[in-house]
Amino acid sequence: MNNFNGKVVIVIGARTGIGLSAATLFAKAGATVILVGRHEPKKEANNLVQQGYNAVSFEADVSQEADVKAMVDFTVKKFGKLDYAYNNAGIQSPVTRTEDLSLDEYNNVLNIDLKGIFLSMKYELKQMSQQESKGAIVNCSSMGGLVGIAGRSAYHAAKHGVLGLTKSSALEYAQDGIRINAVCPGIIETPMVKRMDKTEKSEMDDLMREVPIGRLAHPEEVANVVLFLCSDDASYIVGQGIPVDGGYTIH
Repeated sequence: MNNFNGKVVIVIGARTGIGLSAATLFAKAGATVILVGRHEPKKEANNLVQQGYNAVSFEADVSQEADVKAMVDFTVKKFGKLDYAYNNAGIQSPVTRTEDLSLDEYNNVLNIDLKGIFLSMKYELKQMSQQESKGAIVNCSSMGGLVGIAGRSAYHAAKHGVLGLTKSSALEYAQDGIRINAVCPGIIETPMVKRMDKTEKSEMDDLMREVPIGRLAHPEEVANVVLFLCSDDASYIVGQGIPVDGGYTIH
């Protein structure tokens, strides 16, 4: 297991799924973890504290700049620094032909999935840039950032954008000692995917037929890659979008 003793980590979207798994793994590896959610993940943070780990919760809507700034300010005031961040907040949109996609729905997805990543990086990087010890950032894109799927234009536009932000920012900060990468999860056993399986059963079945490994991923299988990308073992990995998709995107 990676050793993150003495490190301070922000995990956004930490109430469920990959975010909660990443927060848990960081805590078990010795880090102090700030679990962030639009609905404050108090219960999840308290569960970690009761197990003897270092964790606190914070409520923030990453589409709101003031919330994101407050999140980083809170972290630094309480713990003195920020070593790593996993920017994981994201929402899905219903299957909709592009001509039928409302502007409100498009903006809602882009505000969380792309603008939220930008704002998170903006304030995380402001802090990391002025520290003696730098750090690493991992953004959550998706296999939808690497390929297109019919009916998902808003979501895929956002997730492609996350990779563009990741690559451009990585070029800006690599020589400063700050590494920025992204993970591109496939179809993961999360609450969002479970909802999709109920409301869009045929579309989900079609997607699963294209997964060579033949099963959903467990959230921990993505979270482990997040920790690796933050660790010293990934010291030469910069600006990459790492698929964790059971082979979906190798077709």
